[in-house]
Amino acid sequence: MKAGVLEKKIRKIILSSQKCEITEYFIYRMLSRVIKDPHNKKILDNISVDELRHYNFWKDITKEDVNPNRLKVWVYYLIVRLFGLTFGIKLMERGEESAQVTYGKIAREIPGIRKIITEEDYHEKQLINMIDEERLKYVGSMMLGLNDALVELTGALAGFTFALQNTLLIAVVGLITGIAASMSMGASEYLSTKLEETDKSPWRASLYTGVVYMVTVLLLISPFLLLVNVFLALGATILVAIAVILFFNFYISVAKDLPFWRRFLEMVLINLGIAAISFCIGVLIRIFLVVEV
Repeated sequence: MKAGVLEKKIRKIILSSQKCEITEYFIYRMLSRVIKDPHNKKILDNISVDELRHYNFWKDITKEDVNPNRLKVWVYYLIVRLFGLTFGIKLMERGEESAQVTYGKIAREIPGIRKIITEEDYHEKQLINMIDEERLKYVGSMMLGLNDALVELTGALAGFTFALQNTLLIAVVGLITGIAASMSMGASEYLSTKLEETDKSPWRASLYTGVVYMVTVLLLISPFLLLVNVFLALGATILVAIAVILFFNFYISVAKDLPFWRRFLEMVLINLGIAAISFCIGVLIRIFLVVEV
């Protein structure tokens, strides 16, 4: 490869890295203003200063100013506000892994880049160690509410579909079933947490379980409120269930550093299996009990 072509290629990589560094500087600076914990705030401030120094390191080489990706800054701000600091930070750190690979490719060409790579690794460790969000203490409670709602209500709706064959009636029965089950699950989680020797609040654990259960119920019955054909509504409900499983498992895999695909496929197979069995039960009930609605 000719020297001029190589120089042009490296310059393009450097400008891209320069843009990433100034963007991450603004993200960390904004996040440091969002959180209230003084220790976490200080760490985020320090990291933002490091990101600015990395930007200036590249600027000394390119002799060019680069504007941050403002859209990315606001996207991560919204992600943190909606889904929490842990999820937002770790999602962004996944992007920094690719930056480290890029730095490794041009390490021989640019003296001093090894220091940046070391600092990037240190940032990730700092971020992982510093975060202590309340909501992550109750992931087990949220998982309980979500999984029970998905298994119980998806199965129940599948059974109701053939037994009742009326979308509005199925939605009403499903809603009543879901409300009763969410209160039952919340109460059970309260009693279970109270018996455990942990720093978790039984009331908060109960609230997380009940709320997640109820939100999942509303999502699952929504197709029966919007569609007329019961079988189309059931198909849409199953797709909603898969989408909920996909989102929640992605959230957990990022926030808690857990494997994604195995957990996702396991939950999908369980829910589809229960739905299929419940549908068959609904068919048998309608045939043998001669249900007419």
